[in-house]
Amino acid sequence: MTASKRILIVEDEPAIADTLIYVLNSSGYRTEHVGLLQTALVRLQSTEFSLVILDVGLPDGNGFDLCRQLRRFSDIPVIFLTAHGDEIDRIVGLEIGADDYITKPFSPREVATRVGVILRRLGAPNPTPAPNSPFDLDSQAGRIRYCGQLLDLTRYEFLLLKLFIEHPERIFSREQLLERIWQDPGDVFDRTVDTHIKTLRAKLRLAAADQDPIRTHRGLGYSLQSR
Repeated sequence: MTASKRILIVEDEPAIADTLIYVLNSSGYRTEHVGLLQTALVRLQSTEFSLVILDVGLPDGNGFDLCRQLRRFSDIPVIFLTAHGDEIDRIVGLEIGADDYITKPFSPREVATRVGVILRRLGAPNPTPAPNSPFDLDSQAGRIRYCGQLLDLTRYEFLLLKLFIEHPERIFSREQLLERIWQDPGDVFDRTVDTHIKTLRAKLRLAAADQDPIRTHRGLGYSLQSR
């Protein structure tokens, strides 16, 4: 059901905003539109939204800056809209916590489809955790405890560890992790996975210094020990 899903559109071009409002409303979502970053920040701090569609270039600032501020208090999914297709811009957007990145001009139906994919992925039911697992996963709250300690995770660290917990002992290649965690894996380097695994391991060691539950399988990928 999409009826309860509220989408915030942050876009200063009325024609583009009207098109997005129409297609998303037609798809069953509720929408709210603002044209300035500061207005968007106020709305995001005071109202519950399911997803944000955020233009990178706005009259009062850069959408990347809003995303950075947003990630300090919320894990809400973010889709960037931009007139620039430069690879570095796409990489920056994804690295700071965006879930997808769409270059103008775009198909409004494609945007609606991507919105649906992201919301279905985040709302999917969780498999039963392995018995006696040291991990306690709370998907709805976006929290994971390890050996009784709450982990301070970034969005992508959370999604990586969540995937591992849901599939203990399964080996995931870098390509599979890119496909499952990053919405547009073609714009992300393999080393991005390695970097996130490294920081994730460091945080796990802070909770249990004598444990290293993430296994590296040379030439294959990574897996999580079931206990």
